[in-house]
Formats: sequence, C-alpha cells, structure tokens
Amino acid sequence: MAFSFFKKNSSDHADPESMWTALRSLDQWEQIVKKSHDTPQLIFKHSTRCGVSRMVLREFEREWQGDHPCYYLDLLAHRDVSNAIAESTGVLHQSPQIIILKEGKAIYDASHQSISAQESLAKIEIAINAQ
Repeated sequence: MAFSFFKKNSSDHADPESMWTALRSLDQWEQIVKKSHDTPQLIFKHSTRCGVSRMVLREFEREWQGDHPCYYLDLLAHRDVSNAIAESTGVLHQSPQIIILKEGKAIYDASHQSISAQESLAKIEIAINAQ
C-alpha cells in the first residue's frame, strides 16, 4: 500500500489514509518517548528542501507494510524538535533519517539511502518479540 505525505491536509495526519502522524512539538515528542515504553515508535526526519530526502521518503512509503506508529518530522519547520530528538537519543542528526525508539532509547537508526522500510519493520518486530 502506498501513501503520500505530499497531499496537504490541515489535520494532525498528513492524509486521512496516511501512515504518518505529523510530529510538531516538544510536548508531542515527550509523549512519543512515553509511548515507546509500550510499543516501538518510528520517526522519519525529513527535509522538505532536499531531493534525496524526498526520494527516500517516497520509497519508504511505497515499501511500508506495517501498522506501527509512524511519525513524520519536517525538520525545517520544527528544528527545535529535531534538536531535542538528537539530544535525548544521542543519535547524530541527519536528513533523511529514521529513528526507532523502544523504552525511551533509540534501538535503530538509518539515514539517506540506508533507510529501508523492510529493515525498519524487522527491527520493530524484534523489539516487540523481545518484550
């Protein structure tokens, strides 16, 4: 199933059928960290001005087969959130970048062409099965 973040919508979701929930605030980031104690959380950090980031995002959306929580962070609009993520996870900022959280810690990260929906799903499943 393919989704596109590029369809505009004023709700917290990019598109009513989209896999993404927009990550827009530090309070929301703190809630994601808390939720990660129950189930892994995936964050996709994206630069809307970067062609590579756009290409990787589209490929990720085409490949994604999961129903796990997925958050999309527009780095240019929410740099403070991106900085907080880097600081609290210890994962050096890159764009595009995937970070998977479990129990408040980054258990997996990938950037640029290393980002893979299948690999992300595999890491999430491993984290779930390890509980």
